[in-house]
Amino acid sequence: MIQIFVYGTLKPGEAYYERYCEPYVETAIAAWVRGHIYHLPQGYPAVTLGDGWVSGALLHLRDESALAALDRFEDYDPTRPPEANEYTRQLLSVFDGDRAPLGQAWVYFMTVDRVQHYGGVLISDGTWSRAQWHSIAPDSPYHRSR
Repeated sequence: MIQIFVYGTLKPGEAYYERYCEPYVETAIAAWVRGHIYHLPQGYPAVTLGDGWVSGALLHLRDESALAALDRFEDYDPTRPPEANEYTRQLLSVFDGDRAPLGQAWVYFMTVDRVQHYGGVLISDGTWSRAQWHSIAPDSPYHRSR
């Protein structure tokens, strides 16, 4: 079983959960990772590594093929040089609401330089949702496969 931590448009109830995650999800629980989350002007969030807390969901996926689909969605290809990827995928420690460890999960994160280049806005409470932040519009010039 694959574990992945999602914090933006792939979270349960958000724009792309149903299409990209739900068919593969065994369980989904609220969870946290260490880092900082930013809203990007393109209409979706990015996490950077750091000492803050980012809320999201820990998904237990029953099928490894889901990871390849999510890699394409996140514009991540492990065979490309890191700077050629929009996100990097890495195993990070995941925690519950009491900050007790839940193990390791894959997390897509961005470099600080890329977030700054995009003009990301820090979300100080660590939680992104399309209800609070303008999400991706299908006619946006930044709308790719998202």
